[in-house]
Amino acid sequence: MAKSYEEEHPVKALGWAATVPAGKLAPFKFSRRATTEKDVRFKVSYCGICHSDLHNINNDFGKSKYPLVPGHEIVGVVTEVGSKVQKFKIGDKVGVGCMVGSCHSCDSCAHDLENYCPKMILTYKGTYYDGTMTYGGYSDHMVVDEHFIVRIPDNLPLEAAAPLLCAGITTYSPLKYFELDKPGQHLGVVGLGGLGHVCVKFAKAFGAKVTVISTSPNKKKEAIEQLGADCFLVSSDQDQMQAAVGTMDGIIDTVSAIHPILPLLALLKSHGKLVVVGAPKSLELPVFPLLMGRKIVAGSTIGGMKETQEMIDFAAKHNIKPDIEIIPMDYVNTAMERLEKADVKYRFVIDVGNSLKVA
Repeated sequence: MAKSYEEEHPVKALGWAATVPAGKLAPFKFSRRATTEKDVRFKVSYCGICHSDLHNINNDFGKSKYPLVPGHEIVGVVTEVGSKVQKFKIGDKVGVGCMVGSCHSCDSCAHDLENYCPKMILTYKGTYYDGTMTYGGYSDHMVVDEHFIVRIPDNLPLEAAAPLLCAGITTYSPLKYFELDKPGQHLGVVGLGGLGHVCVKFAKAFGAKVTVISTSPNKKKEAIEQLGADCFLVSSDQDQMQAAVGTMDGIIDTVSAIHPILPLLALLKSHGKLVVVGAPKSLELPVFPLLMGRKIVAGSTIGGMKETQEMIDFAAKHNIKPDIEIIPMDYVNTAMERLEKADVKYRFVIDVGNSLKVA
């Protein structure tokens, strides 16, 4: 007979889980493994709410497993380390992003790109090495191999660090890889949500001229005055879009809804790069505009562990902090409803440490 979720592992744990597709989250008792020689155990202080948490709760990608404890923007304080842990000690401020395992032997792993490992293990709804399911950061504590832990610098508040572990690295990595991090370049950022607003902050720190491209004219003031963007384009305004044709070195597209990319390709200079980091189910790719300007359409997802630490250190050095709304654990279902309506500026962060209680 299969063991219950509380008895599967030796260490008791408490979280909030969805038990059916599109179900409400509710308190959930489960268990986590004992600390092995290379594990770091930490008490969760905060966990960001990513839009993909909502997608996974709803099984929009068709790969969710239940009970599902979401959360992959997780920060806290170390409470225990394994005997062979070298990089962390009790009391350290740490974080975990979207992955907790990989094969360590493939070409991607050899080049510090664990995020592209075919056997990459997701922080939640994944299958761990021992065959059990992984549970995320909407929970009281985590236990993770030290390789997949990042150190949070002392000058970066934990609650601000949390969204950087997904939204931050998702935008930082393509800026670096596609060489859109050079001062003086003109970068377009499509969408001004959790990903987009962080992308603006990183791009400005790199010294770029930043134009936000949005369907919402009412976001212009906040984009320019609060986030530091240089320009704002309303994507439905043909005159504005026409005036910007051929002016951008690159575009980071953060939108998850299906949308046309032909108007975006027109904004690129020759040799320009359109990098998709949102996750629409499909996009129509017109080929002729690519041929006529040697333009590139590419994708990118999170980053490897080395780069994630680099991103966190860069954010701390340049005082880059996501704009967040801190909520208690029992507000999480309301937060999901608001997130579905894009009613958040710009990222919910759950105060797990002070609000997660036994029902």
